[in-house]
Amino acid sequence: MRFKLTLEYDGGPFQGWQRLGDAPSVQGALEDAVEKLTGVRSEVVGAGRTDSGVHARGQVAHVDIEKPFEAWKLAEALNAHLRPAPIAVLSAEEAAPDFHARFDATKRAYFYRIINRRAPLAIERGHAWRVGPTLDAPAMHAAAQRLIGQHDFTTFRDAHCQAKSPVKTLDRCDVARDGDEVHIWCEARSFLHRQVRSMVGTLVEVGLGKMSADDVAAALAAKDRACCGPVAPADGLYLMRVDY
Repeated sequence: MRFKLTLEYDGGPFQGWQRLGDAPSVQGALEDAVEKLTGVRSEVVGAGRTDSGVHARGQVAHVDIEKPFEAWKLAEALNAHLRPAPIAVLSAEEAAPDFHARFDATKRAYFYRIINRRAPLAIERGHAWRVGPTLDAPAMHAAAQRLIGQHDFTTFRDAHCQAKSPVKTLDRCDVARDGDEVHIWCEARSFLHRQVRSMVGTLVEVGLGKMSADDVAAALAAKDRACCGPVAPADGLYLMRVDY
């Protein structure tokens, strides 16, 4: 039986989603839990390979389980075996045998959280990016609209990105202030490696008055990684939703 899992996790303790050697990973922790439950090592395939330190509130994965399980019981059992790792199976549902969490996804939604204050973070450390100087959120939003649509996003592509093409279609990039927080929403079918964090870092340069919306458009058109602003830290990034 193939199951679709919806997951939440704190990315702080992990090298990222993808299993790689002996380093702790979200994928590895889930596969360990499945093996403890079933006695069989099964691959857990995620919709997005989140980087080290990136969090998720709506990651989706699929896994094949040989023995019959009711979906809700599978979720409960996996959560029991995942403790104390900061990973939770929010829901499990039986899926079609050919369902693929990664390749069948039609949209991914990411949320970036900035806490815009001078005081350092205490409770929120590791879960947001603190920026001390006051950010101009409306200017950031205006600049973000220059990124909407289909473009060659080479400027915002990590040097180690393995995507076949730098051309992506960005459906949404909104910036809004909520008290002392600045929130950035990005939605697309798929993203390049570190594309969201690269765009966020550049938009913060706009918020600080170091770049304009025209500068962002020029950086995009340049197709040159050197034109990108500083890459935002992983702490503030969340994979919120995957659509099918």
